[in-house]
Amino acid sequence: MRTLAVTGDDFGLSRAVNRGIVEAHDGGVLTRASLMITGDAAAEAVALARTRPSLSVGLHLVVVDGRATLPPWEISAIVDSAGRFRASPLAAGLRYQFSGAARRDIGREIRAQLERFRDTGLSLSHVDGHHHMHLHPVVLGTLVALSREFEIPAIRLPSEELALALALDGRGAAGKVFWSAIFLGLRRHGEKRLAEAGVGFSERVYGLLETGRISEEYLLGLIPRIRADRVELYCHPALALPGDPADGRPDSGQRELDALVSERVRESVARSGFVLSGSAARRPGDVAGVRTTTRISSPSG
Repeated sequence: MRTLAVTGDDFGLSRAVNRGIVEAHDGGVLTRASLMITGDAAAEAVALARTRPSLSVGLHLVVVDGRATLPPWEISAIVDSAGRFRASPLAAGLRYQFSGAARRDIGREIRAQLERFRDTGLSLSHVDGHHHMHLHPVVLGTLVALSREFEIPAIRLPSEELALALALDGRGAAGKVFWSAIFLGLRRHGEKRLAEAGVGFSERVYGLLETGRISEEYLLGLIPRIRADRVELYCHPALALPGDPADGRPDSGQRELDALVSERVRESVARSGFVLSGSAARRPGDVAGVRTTTRISSPSG
């Protein structure tokens, strides 16, 4: 069985993002969401998820460019007086790597976010991270250490073919080459750590090299060319709501939402032999790697 998990990131960031994700799920191909547990609209996101048992929900770990769960006086080595992390992934990453106090505090904060997610009563389908900071060696190591206690079934490891990405959209080629090389190294490190811990990950994960530019045209070009059988596509759908932040992408949120509810995209998924799933990860010893699935038919049945 070929499985495709379509994930909406930043669930809980704002009402605009929440509404985009649930609309993409209710009327489109989106099968799961990654929850920012400290987001301004996290409570609404949890309420929306509780009424949609077919929507799988994971933790979108925030350790950069966002608000912490713990009060600032408890983790002063990694947040400012307002309880916010550094905005720069590079600055935050260096801090976590070389400061013993920061490593201690980041471990406590990661545990706190996992605990708060558990308190929602939602089943944890996966873990990923804001700006992919969950792949930082210190952060990933902490998640692996906590994986058994919190029953983390899968962690996102971005992996997409550079040649395919450039064939579909040649814009920003230099940046795509750079980030492809960086994430190839992070993927290799992550595969080893997750395999040792028995935590699942998908064969291919698309979205990194087309962040903010996922469209119907892109998906119609991508889906038939995917050769892997356990696949995740992540995106950032959002409705355009006046005065409400749309994940920093005022135009792309609606465009990505339109792509996810496109009937042509749904038909392409079916023709390519995919089953929409709440999980596309395989764990050691797991044959199917599927938690929940939705079968869809091509126009011909």
